[in-house]
Amino acid sequence: MTNFDGISGFQWDKGNISKNWEKHRVSFSECEEIFFNQPLIVADDEKHSGEEKRFFALGKTDRGKRLFLVFTFRNDQIRVISPRSMNRKEEDIYEKRENSDS
Repeated sequence: MTNFDGISGFQWDKGNISKNWEKHRVSFSECEEIFFNQPLIVADDEKHSGEEKRFFALGKTDRGKRLFLVFTFRNDQIRVISPRSMNRKEEDIYEKRENSDS
């Protein structure tokens, strides 16, 4: 699990906000919501980490929409790189965690 202590907020690339909506129908506010809802599953994205360390997260919005996000940290902020709805395999992983937490 990644430690979110000291995170002050989110950093958005203005071009990504509209691209994320047009391509995946995910708003920037939905991306932010998953970090405040449980369960939140976070892991290193070693395959896609290059010059900066990347992570992926499985979480749900306030309305229960389940999302997969790739993100990084820029200084003390979370920068979402790419969001989308979870695929079936990710849904299964998330449901197992959700059921074990209840």
